[in-house]
Amino acid sequence: MARDLARMLAPRNIAVVGGGTWCASIIDAARRIGFDGTIVPVHPDGKEIAGLRAVPSLADCPVSIDAAFVGVNRHATIDIVSELSQLGSGGAVCFASGFTEATTEDANGASLQAQLVAAAGDMPVLGPNCYGFVNALDRTAVWPDQHGMQPVDRGVAILTQSSNIAINMTMQQRALPIAYMVTCGNMAQTRQAEIAAALLDDPRVTAIGLHIEGFGNLRDWEALAQKAHERGVPLVALKVGKSGQAQRATISHTASLAGSDAGAQALLDRLGIARVNAVPDFMETLKLLHCVGPLVSNRIASISCSGGEASLIADMATERDVIFPPLTATQQKDLKSALGPMVALANPLDYHTYIWLDQITMAQAWSAMTGSDVGLTLSIVDYPHTNADDWTCATEAAIAVRSDTGAPFAVVASLPELMPLAVAEHLMAHGIVPMSGLAEALAAAEAASRISAPDATPVLMPGSAMADSVLTEAGAKAALKVHGLAVPGFRTVHSTDGLVGAAEDLCPPFALKGVGLAHKSEHGAVRLGLTPHQLKQAAQEIGTDSFLIEEMVTDGVAELLVGVTRDEAHGYVLTLGAGGILTELLRDTVSLLLPVSEAQIAKALTQLKCKPLLTGYRGRPAADMGAILRAVLAVQDYVVANADTVGEVEINPLICTPTRAVAVDALIRKAKT
Repeated sequence: MARDLARMLAPRNIAVVGGGTWCASIIDAARRIGFDGTIVPVHPDGKEIAGLRAVPSLADCPVSIDAAFVGVNRHATIDIVSELSQLGSGGAVCFASGFTEATTEDANGASLQAQLVAAAGDMPVLGPNCYGFVNALDRTAVWPDQHGMQPVDRGVAILTQSSNIAINMTMQQRALPIAYMVTCGNMAQTRQAEIAAALLDDPRVTAIGLHIEGFGNLRDWEALAQKAHERGVPLVALKVGKSGQAQRATISHTASLAGSDAGAQALLDRLGIARVNAVPDFMETLKLLHCVGPLVSNRIASISCSGGEASLIADMATERDVIFPPLTATQQKDLKSALGPMVALANPLDYHTYIWLDQITMAQAWSAMTGSDVGLTLSIVDYPHTNADDWTCATEAAIAVRSDTGAPFAVVASLPELMPLAVAEHLMAHGIVPMSGLAEALAAAEAASRISAPDATPVLMPGSAMADSVLTEAGAKAALKVHGLAVPGFRTVHSTDGLVGAAEDLCPPFALKGVGLAHKSEHGAVRLGLTPHQLKQAAQEIGTDSFLIEEMVTDGVAELLVGVTRDEAHGYVLTLGAGGILTELLRDTVSLLLPVSEAQIAKALTQLKCKPLLTGYRGRPAADMGAILRAVLAVQDYVVANADTVGEVEINPLICTPTRAVAVDALIRKAKT
């Protein structure tokens, strides 16, 4: 159910329930942002809080309550929320902790959170364990601490699952206009995606940043991504959970399931949401999106008056998915006209210092570095904190470039502290992105170029059955063959005496595998290249009771890993990568969420480092790409048909030949049926 959050997020009347320092801070925070509505403290003693006389109960409030801050203990919070709901209040921020985030220490936490949700009914609730929000557009705040936000007419919205990170972000001095800062806490009732979707209804919001620990209901995120795309509002995520430590901290903090990071990245890619990994990158990306929106490509240009800076940014860009395209003939002509014959023309460009202070020529040269095939042009300028009078020419040249070309343009300080706030605000007022730090600028350019339309096909959701059994290799191959996967001819034999007879219908050379061992190769239970006469001796050396004999694939040009794992937080994660002995050595993989199309599989394969092996490396034959695509789709078909029970499918290796793609080893883990 989509709740109406508009009344709570832009209240005219705020009730503050409780009497502690936190409640006094709520009143102070609202005043600091310029709130001119009514604030009513609520305390049974009727005492004075931050200069305002409290009423003894919610029923005594002289005005209807649009938003309430509930600053009492967790048990009393439930009763207060119930009363607010019965009074028809617009919403509540629940500050108390000790709910699901404390379940490992207190078994009552989950039960109390369920009671809180029931007490709220249809009334929106932020939290519990939540700091609330600041709305700089409508000059209102329900926020129990300091904040650094200032009133703005338009800007970005930020939603975080960490109140402390939210406080720090409000204190930024990067000229980023923050319209909303909303903390989500435990998200007992109102989820992060639901809040973000509500903020999309405000046309003054230019971009939305999401600090995410766990996703929760994926259907909410799919709806958010689609709505954001339709409204033309880009989304960027600061998603934590790559490390084991971060995943454990996430679960303890929000009581949500973080899931695998590969699954999280695949989900964000599917939703068209850009991802960054650090707070400064997050802030600079939001600034870039606010000023110019998503970039049309990852092709960028850089200009500086120093060869050192040109070399530095070129080297730094090798760590990012951005490209410095060579200069076009038109660009070279225009640059030569501005700079003369003494400057070596290249991208990144060192335009030298002799045109410094010549604002017109600077603008002419800088304009030449823009173009329809350039997503963003960066001009590196560090403003000294001593006397920056001679740097005014750079600011005005940038303004002229933006005015004359309309192209996305950024002025970048190589050190964040060398982008003065006043200069940044002046640049931003003219549509120029003032960026703090070369690394941050490159991260932002990469992220802004990755924003795309979401996949309209819903993610395949796994069933609830626990995968607790593993099929034999023969059983796995037989099950996958039904769905169109090519497998070698094989037979299962339960004694050494039957090996030669079983092999009569198969074509040598043979592979012989001992049945019943989890890691056959590590136990020496795999023999390759056998003739019929070698089978019995090989079986005796392996020493198992049963054997799998199969035809070998001898014309392979590449080996791939095709795996699907059930990720409770994100759905089914398809992993494609270098297979065989290269799997662990190269760690060359790309992940997608099911379902996938043939085109998506083909694109993913182009991202692998082993791609040259598939396309014909050094004169070797190319693999049959059609056969590879059919093999992956066959695995997907099996998973879709068994989504209620399957936990894992792995083909390693899928041997790719010029005419086919054959699964020579297969594993399926699923629930017993």
